[in-house]
Amino acid sequence: MSTRSRAIPLLSVGHACVDVYQGSVAALVPFFVVERAYSYAAAAGIVLAASLLSSVVQPLFGALTDRWAMPWLLPVSTIVGGAGVALAGVTGTYGLTLAAVAVSGIGVAAYHPEAARVARLAAGRSHRAMSWFSLGGSLGFATAPLLVGGVVATGGLGASPLLVVPALVGAALCGAALRAAKTAAATAPQFATPPGRDDRRSFLLLSGAVVCRSIVFVGLSAFVSLFAVQRVGGGETIGTAALFVLYLGGALGTVAGGSLATRFGRLPVTRWSYALTVVAVAGVVLVPGPPLFVFVALASAGLYVPFSLHITLGQDYLPQHVGTASGVTLGLTVSIGGLASPAIGALADTTSLRTALAPLILLPAVGWLLLRPLREPVVAELVAR
Repeated sequence: MSTRSRAIPLLSVGHACVDVYQGSVAALVPFFVVERAYSYAAAAGIVLAASLLSSVVQPLFGALTDRWAMPWLLPVSTIVGGAGVALAGVTGTYGLTLAAVAVSGIGVAAYHPEAARVARLAAGRSHRAMSWFSLGGSLGFATAPLLVGGVVATGGLGASPLLVVPALVGAALCGAALRAAKTAAATAPQFATPPGRDDRRSFLLLSGAVVCRSIVFVGLSAFVSLFAVQRVGGGETIGTAALFVLYLGGALGTVAGGSLATRFGRLPVTRWSYALTVVAVAGVVLVPGPPLFVFVALASAGLYVPFSLHITLGQDYLPQHVGTASGVTLGLTVSIGGLASPAIGALADTTSLRTALAPLILLPAVGWLLLRPLREPVVAELVAR
């Protein structure tokens, strides 16, 4: 196996080990509601805490990686992300719980810009390779409800320290991933600096679309498990299954995105995905009974097919600031989705969860409108160092 072919799978595994903690926060929400009697708004505040500091510091880490390579961030940030979630279930107060998930959010924020930079160096211009890297994050999300369900449903929130295990494994694997990526970057052709300036207008439009996508995804992540119980019936198992379908569909969509973009182009595939998401989210909100799971899967695919494409488009629109672009498209805009969660929760407390989720139908349409004027970025040819 070549060094490059080893680097991408190892980076993908590392991505999974850190993103399992983004998914774990949403997966813990039903247990906080049941065991601690948190309201919808209070539970959404936990998702907000995991996102807020991440939103603030992610561009900072991106700017730092534009100036200095910091590969040590990968194992360290994985440990920090895991430790925060592991402590969240054993904290004694709501404030300490918020602090624990906020620490986890900082770890996640520190990981993504540097990881995306390293992955792009190892992947070159391959959309498929970047989709495999992104797949790791999707699988981390998909594994989270199963991991949390297996640990917390069995031992209660007091068993949450066991959730640190993926972080320990991921930190150990990061060393191998970084060694392989370093060798691949040294032997592979690298990007020439493209002529001209960063296309900030296109990058801002892309970022706006990703924010719309993020709010939909985070809103569904936080509440689809509770909504599925209401619409389908059954107990926590039904809710966990709905969240797993949401995350698993994302994993499949991520891989499909790279292949589709290779054949049809990044922007057409991204626009089609946003259009599909409008229909799929409408089905989640409006169609009762077991068909809800079908629409959850379609919504997940629509949200995740463009996931890796957002990253590479952002990097190509800001070729002089790849770390910043990675921090925004892979981190900041995703974290901003968490800022909407308390508003969704508060509306659900005063009306109903179905009413609170209904506005999510419109957001992918707004994202599609923002994507319409974009053009494929001009990319420099590869040259050897």
